[in-house]
Amino acid sequence: MKILLKNCLVLQAGGKTVTAAGGLNIVVHNSIIEYIGKEIPDERFDSVKDMSGKLLMPGLYNCHTHSSMVLLRGVGSGLPLNDWLFKAIFPVEDKLTEDDIKAGSELAALEMISGGTVSFSDMYFFPKKTAEVVLESGMKANICRPVQSFDPDEKPENCYRIAESEALFKEYNGAGDGRLLVDFCVHAEYTCNPQVVRAYSEICRNYNGNMHIHLAETEKEQRECIEKYGVTPAKWFDSLGAFDSDAFAAHCVVLTEEDAEILKNRGVSIVHNPTSNMKLGSGFAPISRYMDMGMNIALGTDGAASNNNLDMFEEMHLASVIHNGFMRNATAVNASEIINAATVNGAKVQRRAKCGKIAEGYRADIIALSLDTPHMQPCLDPVSSVVYSAQASDVCLTMCDGKILYENGEFLTLDKERIMFDVKKSVKRLYK
Repeated sequence: MKILLKNCLVLQAGGKTVTAAGGLNIVVHNSIIEYIGKEIPDERFDSVKDMSGKLLMPGLYNCHTHSSMVLLRGVGSGLPLNDWLFKAIFPVEDKLTEDDIKAGSELAALEMISGGTVSFSDMYFFPKKTAEVVLESGMKANICRPVQSFDPDEKPENCYRIAESEALFKEYNGAGDGRLLVDFCVHAEYTCNPQVVRAYSEICRNYNGNMHIHLAETEKEQRECIEKYGVTPAKWFDSLGAFDSDAFAAHCVVLTEEDAEILKNRGVSIVHNPTSNMKLGSGFAPISRYMDMGMNIALGTDGAASNNNLDMFEEMHLASVIHNGFMRNATAVNASEIINAATVNGAKVQRRAKCGKIAEGYRADIIALSLDTPHMQPCLDPVSSVVYSAQASDVCLTMCDGKILYENGEFLTLDKERIMFDVKKSVKRLYK
């Protein structure tokens, strides 16, 4: 399958400064970007699309979310994290079934695809159901089976979650021509005991796995870990081997300077979730400092219960302005850094080679934004327009691995009407 995208204005991410170039033509051959240039190759194409009046950019990476929590959208609004989690969220989650998880994952896929997200890192229950949705939808995803152990005396060999995580890796890692990858995951310090974390970290290392964790999300988490173990959560995880493999940590709102140095030296990526952290009153990660340290920073939405959406354009916008405002420095975090965080840095978090850029030889993960809206005109600086003006509703085409998943409001791989019916059925049962 060969697709020609002609008359393209292209955002070229990945360098220190993101640039835009017009008058380009792009040839996609199967899953790969084969050619980018001013001339149109003299060959036959299966499909030709005129991209005049549109801005093309790499597809977005949502590197921390709980996709099926779209079924809990807005639950517990106005509560601090601890009350939100234990009093509002857990009681609903106790009712979730595999069918609910599938319906929620499908609804999340609709939302992400139509908003330009081509890949997401998911941490939630019944991950096989999410895996099925990913394979059907044509998206990419890194899924995991979160490991928790609420019994302080539980032994690793008795932790069924470890066995389920290992089985998930063996069954699904690399499925869908590599679109689906399986990560390892410790939910958080406050939901797991040290002996389980130590043993599970060794398993992750033996598989050359990628570890996904919640880390230093609140001052309460940081304080109580110190009271319990005498160290911060970052030091606790490090001492138990969680960073001996590739790893990425969501939130990192209250890291100490020593914590940040540990993560930097261990090569741990940080996933910034500004909307969720701000909504829950937790604060926000000082990513300007982490960027200055040379750390890899990506973006995530977190779950829709604490966001309340999976809109990566909204996440980019907020991430770009809160740091400048807080530091009273308009250059603290710039648009190029934020676009890289949402694209190529996210691909690095997910360990996806040749992804996150529009470049020859890279995977054809391309989205197009319509410039034919009042808020996108005039588009004098496409880089700043993406971060400060664009909205998820501007996405008019989403392509992943060379396959068009969404175009001009139409979903090409998922049945929207059937999904909405299943979602309403789940919601009716969960909240009756």
